[in-house]
Parts: sequence; structure tokens; C-alpha cells
Amino acid sequence: MQINASIFKAYDIRGVVPVTLDTHVAEALGKAFGSAARAAGETTVAVGRDGRLSGPTLAAALIRGLVATGIEVIDVGAVTTPMLYFAAHTLCRSGIQVTGSHNPKDYNGFKMVMAGRAIYGDEIQGLRKTIEADSATLAPGGTVRTVDVTEAYTQRIVGDIKLARPMKIVVDSGNGIAGASAPAIFRALGCEVTELFSEVDGNFPNHHPDPSKLENLNDLMAALKAGDAELGLAFDGDGDRLGIVTKDGTNIFPDRQMMLFAQDVLSRVPGGTIIYDVKCSQQLAPAIEAAGGVPMIYKTGHSLIKAKMKEIDSPLGGEMSGHIFFKERWFGFDDGTYAGCRLLEILSKSPDANAVLMALPTSFSTPELNVQCAEGEPHLLVAQLVKTATFDAPASVSTIDGLRVDWPDGFGLIRASNTTPVLVMRFEGHTDAALHRIQDQMMALLKTVKPDATLAEASH
Repeated sequence: MQINASIFKAYDIRGVVPVTLDTHVAEALGKAFGSAARAAGETTVAVGRDGRLSGPTLAAALIRGLVATGIEVIDVGAVTTPMLYFAAHTLCRSGIQVTGSHNPKDYNGFKMVMAGRAIYGDEIQGLRKTIEADSATLAPGGTVRTVDVTEAYTQRIVGDIKLARPMKIVVDSGNGIAGASAPAIFRALGCEVTELFSEVDGNFPNHHPDPSKLENLNDLMAALKAGDAELGLAFDGDGDRLGIVTKDGTNIFPDRQMMLFAQDVLSRVPGGTIIYDVKCSQQLAPAIEAAGGVPMIYKTGHSLIKAKMKEIDSPLGGEMSGHIFFKERWFGFDDGTYAGCRLLEILSKSPDANAVLMALPTSFSTPELNVQCAEGEPHLLVAQLVKTATFDAPASVSTIDGLRVDWPDGFGLIRASNTTPVLVMRFEGHTDAALHRIQDQMMALLKTVKPDATLAEASH
């Protein structure tokens, strides 16, 4: 079968419907995944979908493909990606979510779990090869049953989280799938919830569901200003990432969220190793150490962080993109709703939630920045820089994922994206002057290998 190889990304499959991704691709993926699952000893696969308009037809085609390989399919319907992960941890061990995540509305795709772990990299390319060679192994006996996991998922969270006092919050779901479940879960915890854009609508008529972009938080900030809620929470399109906004409109970025979560988790898991990606603040490691933990900086990518956490038995991991992974008291997968609940549990112990958040260490930093490149160029450029760049003490260099250079007063990062042909850059300084010095130095370095490099804010 002829397919567009570009839809097979590092951590998932993603494309434009119906241009590079359609029902034929979905059904072929079902057959390829079903074959691989059967070969791994799996007999059951859960399937969910987010609120995108193409979701129902793609999910139906995917299920047809799975059934053709003899798989028992558990159809959990329209759910967040974390709810699909929940099904793949409690009802079976494998699952596929039909989701375009935070991409534009004409995109869709697939996030996959096999035998209890997120698949990525070569395994995703293996599925592509099976589809291209039409070499899936078909078998009789496939079935479909429908299960609603909402009640079990809600009860698992409500049974785990205890608020010290009721809290007033605003929740902006951006017309993504989290709107169908998250507000009710917060109410079940005892919160008073003002809802924004909870109606699931794949046209995303109000703003795009991506809380990592500041312009998508304007409605949430306005609601906080106009009402008496003390905190705002925002979700991305498939509900696996969380945005946090204070009463005064400050966006608490995920690396600062991690400082708070690490302090809490380490109070019960002393000495635990907390994993975070190379885009995170220099302030995070000392915060983890001060709370009695071991900081570990690691590669960006939700599948990679989950795999590393499993390998070293880490209780908590997080990414600058907003994926937060709780293993302590939870399953280790990224879940915006659950992270929001853990946040409220911590903040409810204080009479002033905003004071707790504003007291977290901060710095002068850029958001994630991108440099557009040709297909295949980013990894070559980074490899060149890693080979040739030299820095005088007291700078320290990490090459675990691109080139990260830490000085006593800040850091600079240049890495290759694994999902799009861009360089990913981020800069931080303890002072505004340090930020500008580091950014200028790193850009000068980049221009030695790419003279036409221009910075733009990441579009995600």
C-alpha cells in the first residue's frame, strides 16, 4: 500500500485529513498494530478518539483493521488521551487514541500503547513497513465491545485526591475533548467551577486548544479578572497537557509547576529521581535537590520520558511542553486533568493559592523558539555544532538531546525537533542582561553553521 511516510513521527502518527491520512491508512494501521500486538502476546486493544470531526470515521476504520487480525477491541468512545491510557492500564495493556493533539483542526493521528508502554521511534517505523509491504497477519475471531470508562476514571481520581478546602476555579477546555469530563471531576472534588468552552467542537470556534501559546489563554485571563475565582486551568485538544494561570494573569510554565509537584512527591518518596527534559529551567534541579530528590535531565519526548521513568522507577517526570507524568499514586502517564487535581490538592492547603505559585523560583526566559529548516537539516546542524562548539569554563555542556550549555547565570539550548523540520531553541538568564548575552552567544554559534537562521516563536 502506498502511504505518505512523513505521517510516521517520532512519538506518534499525524497527518492532514484526507490528504495524507484517511480511512484506508487507519484501517491498514489497525491491521499492522493488531499483527504486532498478537505477536507480542496481546489479545485486546482499547480504542478511543478525541473531539476532532474526522475522529468517528477514522476510529471505525482503525477498529475494522484491528478486528481483521483477531483482536478483541474495547471501544471507549470519545475520551481524552489520558482516559484511553487509563483503559490501557486497567482493562487491557494496549491501546490506540485517535487524536490530532494540538495540531490545526484538519489534522488527526494516532497515539499508541503496546503491552503497557508507549511505542515510538523504530516501532512506529516498523508499523509503516508492515503497511507498505501489506504483510499484516489476518486472523478470525476479532470482536468489538463498548465500554464507558468515565465513571471508573472519575472514581479513581476522586478516591485519590483530597482538597483541604473547596476552591473556585475557571476551566478552559478550548472546545477540546477534556470539556466532556474535566469540569465534572473538579466539581466532584468539591470545586466551584466556571466553565469556558466545554462543548466539544472539532472546529475549535473560540480559540485553539493549546495552552502553551499565550494567546490561547486570553479568555481564561479575562474570566479570572472579571470573577472571583482564584485560579485558571486550561487543557490542550486531547487533554494530556495542562496550562495554569494565576488570578493576576501570570502563566505558571510547566517547569515551575514541576518545582511544586516535586516538593510534594518527594515528601512521600524521599530520595526519588525526578526526570525533566532539556528545555526546562536551570532553577528546577536545585529545587528538586532542596526537596531531597535527585534531578535527572533527559531527552524531550513524552514517550522517551515515560520509558526512562519506567526504567529507573521514577515517581515524577515532566516536560516544558506541559506533559506531567505522575507515577506516585498514579500510572505514570501524562494526564492534564489528574495533574490539575494534584495541583489543587497542594494549593488547597494554603489560604492563598496564588502566593504559593508566585513564590516558586523564576527567571528571565524565552518561550520555545524555532528556526525553520529544510527536511533532514536540523539533526545535521546539531551534530555539526556538537562536534565543533567549544565553551570556556565555567560553562558546562550537555549533549543528551542537542546542545545545552549552562552558565552560572543561565542556559542556552539548540536541539533538533523529532516531529517537524525545525531547530528548537530556548534561553534563560537569572537577569535580563544574562538572558540577552546567552541568546546572542548561542545565535552567533548557530550562524556559524546556518548563516540564514531566523528565530520565531514555536507554533506547536
